[in-house]
Amino acid sequence: MTKLKFFASGTLIAGLITLLTSCGSSKDILYFQGTENIPNTLYRDDTNPEVRIMPNDNLFIKVSAPNPLAAEPYNLINLSSGNYTNTLELQGYLVDENGNINFPGIGRVHVGGLTKAEVIHSIQTKLSQYLEDPIIVNVRFLNYSVSILGEVVRPGTYQITDERISVPEALAKAGDMTIYGQRHDILICRVENGEKKFYHLDITSPDIFFSEAYYLQQNDIVYVQPNKARTGSASVSPLLSTYLSIAGLLISVTTLVVNLTNK
Repeated sequence: MTKLKFFASGTLIAGLITLLTSCGSSKDILYFQGTENIPNTLYRDDTNPEVRIMPNDNLFIKVSAPNPLAAEPYNLINLSSGNYTNTLELQGYLVDENGNINFPGIGRVHVGGLTKAEVIHSIQTKLSQYLEDPIIVNVRFLNYSVSILGEVVRPGTYQITDERISVPEALAKAGDMTIYGQRHDILICRVENGEKKFYHLDITSPDIFFSEAYYLQQNDIVYVQPNKARTGSASVSPLLSTYLSIAGLLISVTTLVVNLTNK
């Protein structure tokens, strides 16, 4: 019985050691460490660049003027009905590979590389020869989305309605990182001006607030890499769990046999 108890204790200790070694320290888990040592004046929120339109973007553009009937030919939908929100996804302007859209009554309009404000100004200028002022042009992205992959609770592609989202906000949409997420090296994949760019962010450091990738752009990919505990357990844990299960079964059978024998 003494050997049996010793074996059972050893099995329990081995299981506890495995559990403890799979957990990281607080320095590997806590977000934004050290912000208390940085003056608040440094955290001015002016790092968010204006979103620029790229090929394959889908734009909703609405034109309004003092005479609604005069503005109607320059819209893809009938604004006189007053109900256009349900058809936004079906009534967009797709930006072609050269950065152009075909606009009713105007023809080809170059929008690639421009901000929404620049597109509004360009369309207003072109329409000024046909419509009376004030001409109001509203531009929205219909396909502004980011993809979040890896060690998060709910990986997937998320539509961003307000066209502004930071890395922490994106992670929150995905249910936050799991305990196995690599917080020191979050990978941001981005295509900008035809070039692929990669950023590595450390969410445990306040330096993340000053990164040019802190605010995401449309079609960005956020990848939370697994930490060492996850990658190590991927090959070790299944085998170790099997051994522990077998050991537990043997202990139970041996205990039952010993109890029956003693009777």
